[in-house]
Amino acid sequence: MVSLRLIVSTLCCVVVVFGVLPFSSNAQLDPLFYSKTCPQLHSLVYQVLWNVSTKDPRMLASLIRLHFHDCFVQGCDASVLLNNTATIVSEQQAFPNVNSLRGLDVVNEIKTKVENVCPNTVSCADILALAAGISSILTRGPAWMVPLGRRDSLTANQSLANQNLPGPSFNLTQLKSSFAAQGLNTNDLVALSGAHTFGRARCSLFIDRLYNFSNTGKPDPTLDTTYLKELQKICPKNGPGTTLANFDPTTPDILDNTYYSNLKVKKGLLQSDQELFSTPGADTTSIVNKFSSDQNAFFESFKNAMIKMGNIDVLTGNKGEIRKQCNFINKKSSELDLVIVSSKESSEADMVSSI
Repeated sequence: MVSLRLIVSTLCCVVVVFGVLPFSSNAQLDPLFYSKTCPQLHSLVYQVLWNVSTKDPRMLASLIRLHFHDCFVQGCDASVLLNNTATIVSEQQAFPNVNSLRGLDVVNEIKTKVENVCPNTVSCADILALAAGISSILTRGPAWMVPLGRRDSLTANQSLANQNLPGPSFNLTQLKSSFAAQGLNTNDLVALSGAHTFGRARCSLFIDRLYNFSNTGKPDPTLDTTYLKELQKICPKNGPGTTLANFDPTTPDILDNTYYSNLKVKKGLLQSDQELFSTPGADTTSIVNKFSSDQNAFFESFKNAMIKMGNIDVLTGNKGEIRKQCNFINKKSSELDLVIVSSKESSEADMVSSI
């Protein structure tokens, strides 16, 4: 874990380096958006994430993933945070999200602290984007000035979440199509996939690769045999499927380029990971080779792709709103649709009831 002093120093360097350059391809977003209305924003987010990461290093990977799952569904508008109500069908219950999204309570904790200092000012969508950027720094990954100024959606779209989010068994053609639909190119695909260089995945997401790949009754031939045996010990054939395996068996809590080195020796955890290198004739192979041999090239592409992804269909100006609670749209006069929340969601709502 990097020191807090190093983190602050890194942030200062980023400000100096990027202060004279265009911040974003989306002119409506600006890293300095809250410089006057909430100058404490970055330090507030850092404080929460630093404390959380000392207890649960995996959470930093989960927060980057949460931002990704938000942006791929009707844009980066915090729709993924909305709970079920009488008028909202939550994206959290979409197949790619159910039982796998983490970090909603951390986002609520950040929102509570921010609201106490800067009420009705900072959107949940911006908190997601900023938390992802800070999570990268906390895990020794690249730093970038996060463009800000997003507003929060008034709706969620569970069916679109089921349709747009790439799955762990996607082949390369499906992956390219999914990313292209969001305006992201092949280099973006390979770079953003590098977020799987840290964090964990449940056995249920890749169990078929270990025992019955594509209904063949055999393991996935693109898996290294030694690695296969290691995974089979972690994920027995008739196991519960909830056991966690490291995405990166070498440096599981650091954002580095070993993910790509793993792909080259057939140690990609998910099928969608290994497809980037093992698909015959694929143009992604050369990108994997470049990133595996040049971490700076990976970092540069990763931060550019994160900024590009964070610009997808953002709400700005008078569109959307600044939610007071990230799990619910703001209420004008009626609170009736809050009755259809689960006990877990109610607990999360209680955490931010003081907002």
